[in-house]
Amino acid sequence: MKVAVLVEDNYQVLEVWYPYLRLREEGIDTVLVGTGKKEYKSKEGYPAQEELSIDKVKPADFDAVVIPGGYAPDILRRYTKVNDFVRDLFKANKLVAAICHAGWVLVSADILKGKKATCFSAIKDDVVNAGAKFIDKEVVVDGNLITSRNPYDLPAFCREIIRFLKKNN
Repeated sequence: MKVAVLVEDNYQVLEVWYPYLRLREEGIDTVLVGTGKKEYKSKEGYPAQEELSIDKVKPADFDAVVIPGGYAPDILRRYTKVNDFVRDLFKANKLVAAICHAGWVLVSADILKGKKATCFSAIKDDVVNAGAKFIDKEVVVDGNLITSRNPYDLPAFCREIIRFLKKNN
């Protein structure tokens, strides 16, 4: 199994590293995919090294994408290739997992219509206006879409990601 964890500047440090390391703990090939820079800084300045650029990813090579929050999603969503990658995985019934502000990428990838989802409260209106039914729970699973609200939800978020991957691969 291979999972892309998207990364950009101003990422939420726990929402990148917790899933990245937790999935590796399960023996899952986990790759930091960025927008073409060698290094990204979290909101606190913690570095993350890009392992693969979005320009070089192929949806067929991945089983899932994890989209962390922070303010990185507002940068990520500006890249057509990021939105296309997320949408292509979603349409192929592969896992798309988003936490906190990552709902912004789901909005821009246009995959929320008719789906149940959660997100950080500040972007609830964006998610609802994109067609999702908002549910205020630590984790919401709707088919191949898994969403969570904030770093406190990471244990439930990762548990559902691992459950989905083990069941479907």
